[in-house]
Amino acid sequence: MKLTKRNVDAIEIKEKKYVVWDDEVTGFGVRTYPSGIKSYMIQYRSGGRTRKYTIGKHGVLTPDQARNLAKEYLVEVVKGGNPAEEKKVFVNAPTLGDFCDHFIDKYATRDLKPSTLSEYKRAVDIFIKPNLGKIKIQDVSKADIARLHQKYSDKPYQANRTRGVLSRIFNIAEELSLRPDNSNPTTKVKPYPENKRERYLLPTELKEFGLVFRCCLAGKLETEYMISALKLLILTGCRLGEIQTLKWEYIQGNAIMLPDSKTGAKKVYLGQAALDVMADIKRKDKNPYVICGKLEGGYITDFQKPWRRIRELAGLDDVRIHDLRHSFASGAVSMGESLPMIGKLLGHTQAQTTERYAHMQDAPMHEAADRVSNTIGSILND
Repeated sequence: MKLTKRNVDAIEIKEKKYVVWDDEVTGFGVRTYPSGIKSYMIQYRSGGRTRKYTIGKHGVLTPDQARNLAKEYLVEVVKGGNPAEEKKVFVNAPTLGDFCDHFIDKYATRDLKPSTLSEYKRAVDIFIKPNLGKIKIQDVSKADIARLHQKYSDKPYQANRTRGVLSRIFNIAEELSLRPDNSNPTTKVKPYPENKRERYLLPTELKEFGLVFRCCLAGKLETEYMISALKLLILTGCRLGEIQTLKWEYIQGNAIMLPDSKTGAKKVYLGQAALDVMADIKRKDKNPYVICGKLEGGYITDFQKPWRRIRELAGLDDVRIHDLRHSFASGAVSMGESLPMIGKLLGHTQAQTTERYAHMQDAPMHEAADRVSNTIGSILND
């Protein structure tokens, strides 16, 4: 029969489901269930097999609406499409949240350094999953990413890092054919401008920290290992993780031979002050680490809480641990060391990374200009 509203309403309900076919569009019909539900469907052949695809329920769709949809689906079949298989893929496709877990377990854990892996996990758990985790991965759009990016516009650094993590996740999804090629929704969402923070310690501030370090040791406010670690960060320009996980076996004479770092294997040159700090650190039996933690055989895992206490005592709440590395670099600049030399001391692999300190080279020149002009000015004004 031709499927009309009156005819479909009149279809008899039986003990078993069955199909009544439309006499206008071949392959289009309505399937009636013992429960009384009637659903429009199409039947077609693909890959040598007969396939069935449910279009929608009678009552939600009129027969004419369902017939028009059936024609569209059947045209796609002629073009090589397979609506039933596409629906199956969609139903079985992971949500973005589930795929994030897969990405962390199978890719990030294998490819990323521990510190970077920690940043990825933080972005996934705090920013991505709560906002987009329930959306099917193939349904995440540019608009979804733009909304997430805008939501954290007050934290441009974190918004950009989260966008970067998502970009890598969607690239993997494309490789696994979970999304079409070149469909990464992050590509047209522009990152926010980031102002590089260049905080470094002045000589008076270094002196203040030195006083606080001594007070903390005298009053047993912090462990000797924590204070030694902070001193080494200032005296070597190392990154936190490099000192935090430093092992005695890496120390060879007046250098540290790191087997791995953010830029790969790295040699850290130790000045006498740093060697003196090393000499005062007590070794613990069965602990390979220089900066020993509370757990046997382990290192200090939490630097942030002690650091917040120390900088509060020094009255310098705006100083981050990473600023100690900047302070080492700024000290080298002020002493006239060349940028290539500073790059080697810091372990930079690219010259442009060190060039951020170039403007500091003007400081000695300004000081000289002040001395000369003040001397001449005083003579002129006499």
